[in-house]
Amino acid sequence: MIRPLQSNDALLADIRASDRRDGSFRLWWLGQSGFLLQWQGVHVLLDPYLSDSLTRKYGQTDKPHVRMTELVIDPARLAFVDIATSTHNHTDHLDAETLGPILARNPGLKLMIPEANRAFVADRLGIDPALPVGVDDGTTVEVSGIRFSGIASAHESVERDWTIYHSGDTVRYPGMAEKLRPFGIQVALLPINGRAPERRVPGNLFGQEAAQLAKDTAAELVIPCHFDMFAFNTASPDEFRRECARLDQPHKVLQCGEQWDSESLCKPHT
Repeated sequence: MIRPLQSNDALLADIRASDRRDGSFRLWWLGQSGFLLQWQGVHVLLDPYLSDSLTRKYGQTDKPHVRMTELVIDPARLAFVDIATSTHNHTDHLDAETLGPILARNPGLKLMIPEANRAFVADRLGIDPALPVGVDDGTTVEVSGIRFSGIASAHESVERDWTIYHSGDTVRYPGMAEKLRPFGIQVALLPINGRAPERRVPGNLFGQEAAQLAKDTAAELVIPCHFDMFAFNTASPDEFRRECARLDQPHKVLQCGEQWDSESLCKPHT
């Protein structure tokens, strides 16, 4: 099993030590499509999946979700979260066993969701339907100085000085790059596990496609996600790396638990 670069106490120590209010921001990849964003003392969880709920759910089926990477942190230990997002209803993006403990430890947390998913989210998490903050395609909501803008079939979080695009699960559709380009994306977080009929699950971008989408949206940096979590639904990041190199697209492949700092946008990427 893959061990995170940092986990548990070490991860929490790194998060605490990195908390500074200098205008820059930091990202930690938490596995699958989950990231922690830290900016100006605000902490945002993007689509966290921090449980083994899917492994248990599918353990006795013909589609087992065998975990590849060790759990990076118990969600109950994340007692400093201000905002969490769920881009859509798949369990690895809307997990009751992850968000339940996080909501319990952070009673003031704002949960950002697509407006169309409000009833589903409330039912799955067992919360008041009025609690989440919803966004639609073309609408923007500001929470704790961070603007969240809805993009069709995607989630977009825009900061005052930085723009981060978290796609959730996605394939490319006509006009997607044109819709995203005006946002001036600094960092794009894109899935690279691709799609294959034999997996019998909805597909995502292949690594080559993620690199091309980042290039076409003029993203300053692209970070891949949605790999190295489940053995049946993963991909090597090598194709993504090769295509980024061919396109001269700045990129960074993180290990689970690894931090990335926005100050490195001024430095070479690998």
